[in-house]
Amino acid sequence: MVAKIGDFDGDDRRHQWGAETSTQPLAIMHAKPSPTRVVRGYVAIICTVVSWLIYMITMILSLFVNNPSLTLRFVVEGVLYMTIVTTLIFSALVYLTTRQGALYRFIRHERVPRAMLDDHFAHNYDKGITVLIPSYVEQPKVVEKTIWSAALQEFPDLAVVLLIDDPPHPNNDEARAILKASRELMPKVLAELAAPAERFTKARDETVAALADQMDARRSVVARCAEDYRAAAQWLEHKADTWLVEDHTDDFFCDQVLRGLARDLRLTEQALNESITLQQHVDANRILQLYERLVRIFTAKGWSFERKLYASTSREGNKAMNLNSFIGLMGHSLKRVETSDGVILRDVREGESPDFVMRNSEYVLTLDADSMLLRDYCLRLVYQMEQPGNERVAVIQTPYSSYRGAPTRIERIAAATTDIQHMLHQGMTYYDATFWVGANAVIRKAALDDICVVSTEGTRTVKTYIQDRTVIEDTESSIDLGYFGWHLVNYPERLSYSATPPDFGSLVVQRRRWANGGLLIIGKFFRIVHARHQQGNDVKLGEWALRVNYMASIAWSSFGLMFLLAYPFDQRLLSPWVVLASLPYFSTMSSDLKRNGYKRSDIFRIYGFNIVLLTVNLSGTLKSIQQGMTNTKIPFARTPKVNNRTASPALYVTMPWVIIIYSCMVFYADTLSHNWGNAVFAGFNAIVTFWALTAYIGIWHSVQDMVVGLVRWFFVPIKEPQQEAARKKASWRDALYFGDRQMIYESRPL
Repeated sequence: MVAKIGDFDGDDRRHQWGAETSTQPLAIMHAKPSPTRVVRGYVAIICTVVSWLIYMITMILSLFVNNPSLTLRFVVEGVLYMTIVTTLIFSALVYLTTRQGALYRFIRHERVPRAMLDDHFAHNYDKGITVLIPSYVEQPKVVEKTIWSAALQEFPDLAVVLLIDDPPHPNNDEARAILKASRELMPKVLAELAAPAERFTKARDETVAALADQMDARRSVVARCAEDYRAAAQWLEHKADTWLVEDHTDDFFCDQVLRGLARDLRLTEQALNESITLQQHVDANRILQLYERLVRIFTAKGWSFERKLYASTSREGNKAMNLNSFIGLMGHSLKRVETSDGVILRDVREGESPDFVMRNSEYVLTLDADSMLLRDYCLRLVYQMEQPGNERVAVIQTPYSSYRGAPTRIERIAAATTDIQHMLHQGMTYYDATFWVGANAVIRKAALDDICVVSTEGTRTVKTYIQDRTVIEDTESSIDLGYFGWHLVNYPERLSYSATPPDFGSLVVQRRRWANGGLLIIGKFFRIVHARHQQGNDVKLGEWALRVNYMASIAWSSFGLMFLLAYPFDQRLLSPWVVLASLPYFSTMSSDLKRNGYKRSDIFRIYGFNIVLLTVNLSGTLKSIQQGMTNTKIPFARTPKVNNRTASPALYVTMPWVIIIYSCMVFYADTLSHNWGNAVFAGFNAIVTFWALTAYIGIWHSVQDMVVGLVRWFFVPIKEPQQEAARKKASWRDALYFGDRQMIYESRPL
């Protein structure tokens, strides 16, 4: 029986009114767009461009050229307003153009038949893939689902490595329990897989001997193969039936990862049984391929790695350096050496026997600890990378989709934006403007070697493959790969899923991270554009526009929206042509939401969602500017948990109230002065923001977080007097290895 728990623990995570009820995800394959839909996309682009041109021409002629009462203030207002309108319409145009590219890709994509995949990986295929799952104080059950989705991937040589980044010596019982459980995950999963792997390996070997020098398989062999496929499906179904289901991600794991693979195996079983019933022959090589598939599904290597146990690895506290620490050791034979600074790992010297021989592989798969992969992910993506013409593809990924059945309204809307972004990322590949999303990706190890940067941290030599200068490390690495002539590709299917934030506090952490770093990376992109021009490899206009918009649109959209909300622009600047220019964008997005299983009216909910996140995006943008001026790395601290939800900083729950109050004041003032355009805009913003505040944050929760933030201002932590740490007496080994580490600090009294 399935242990089903309908609600989360605590009142705040129960299924809210207005949240999703169905956990059924979207189809793996995108529906092929109709010709009418493609034509409508063209019409939307043309209407946007024409409306913007008419607006700019009429404004310049009527307000600047033929305006005898022109003032400096009006000129400044006009230039600022038209700049804001232009940047916002540019982003809308990029959306429409990118979407059009996605439609073309969906039309052209044909799924590779199963037999072609089996044939490609059957002929002494000797390449391997290493799945890296970085984890930092994650709930063990969440990580376990991720490990299972990776371990069940069908690939000839697969290894799963859990990169545990928890403090190795926790100072509280909860952290110790999480660390202990995390360390036990890989052995637990491999132990469960051992029995079916042994059975199917034995069956394969016996079948190879039975079918030696035969063209067609005997019926008894086909019947046994069908029986083994039935046993494999039953094993997966039993695993799903006994899994404790507590939330919608558990539903997804059971129904899509486990039972989805079981349904696929059942289909093969039925086909084999039908061939027996119809007394038709099955090719012997095909039976061997089918057995090879069973063995590969249930066979995996795996272990965990903790970089913080070793003094020779980087101490930077971020996901990128957790990945880099392991990637830098791949392919090395290592010796474990005790020093006064801790245990270090170094390459073996001639004549030494290694303590560790680190696995190397042609491909690396990075997978976030809260993500899951569907069947065939590795197989289909690597197959695509190995097709003729794709030799310079460095990264291939399926931009993650959202788990359906979100229990909260804010998670549902965040999921809607995620599914829209999935489609846009598919369109970016059409213009060769793909960005590495980060939650999951298959990466060619040779490409990582090309962008590797070697540096030092104290006595440590650090190899950096994935840049950690910003907290959106995958975006910067995409630019680096492009400089070396590598390409990135989004595979046009839904094969990966990742969690979306369930409450406003956790959403703040995510979106503030997304808003940080784009302005820093765009400078590197412009330098690379110049370098590629000198090499004769110019960046095309489509790629340039999409990449610039991806990195800078959060900044200009946030500042533009802030000015539109806060500054009383002259009513003469508002024109129906602005509305007409933005209408295709909103109309098209509402249609896309509907096709992704949401409501057309969610376009207004997303607008309110963006307004309550306005301060978050501005904060991330300002952090980028600060980081650029100080040339420092700015990590984001984790926010505390309050009543089973993530508390929000007071600023981010206060500003929506400020926007509501200010919009009401503007509405009242503009109504009195008959400034109807601005009055309607202000009134609409007040209503939408209040609804978003109520639905996504909660009035009581916002008051609670504001009070907590205010109270904290009155309490300053007591600073204990800093005492100079007593320097440890150096041993003779330290003296011979480090030299002088004590006298260099001696100084005259100050």
